[in-house]
Amino acid sequence: MGFIFSKSMSENMKNQQEFMLMSARLQLERQLIMQNEIRERQMAMQVAWSREFFKYFGAFFGIAAISLTAGAIKRKKPAFLVPIVPLSFVLTYQYDLGYGTLLQRMKGEAENILETEKSKLQLPGGMITFENLEKARREQSKFIIDK
Repeated sequence: MGFIFSKSMSENMKNQQEFMLMSARLQLERQLIMQNEIRERQMAMQVAWSREFFKYFGAFFGIAAISLTAGAIKRKKPAFLVPIVPLSFVLTYQYDLGYGTLLQRMKGEAENILETEKSKLQLPGGMITFENLEKARREQSKFIIDK
């Protein structure tokens, strides 16, 4: 009688451990999906910020360009036009980031790095896996539950 009870108890414990493992994997998948959603929202905020910055900086650049050009003509000093050059680079960069193809080019370059320069991206000790995490958890655990 005790053997039968022990056998069913052992089987129930095994089923419970399998259920817990499946739950942990499901939770990990959900966390990965959530992290991706957060990343996408952060990228959308960055693009939106760039577009807003472009609008304000464009207004500043227009006023500065007109004022500097008028000052250069009035005082007959072309040196007044020099600040327009670096300001135009910033304006062009912000336009490209907000409305142009900069993000697609960056994504393409990142994919190229992932394909051709993989060794530069490797973590020390290799990729973290579920099994590595479980092993570390078992080693640090104060309670010995599973062997």
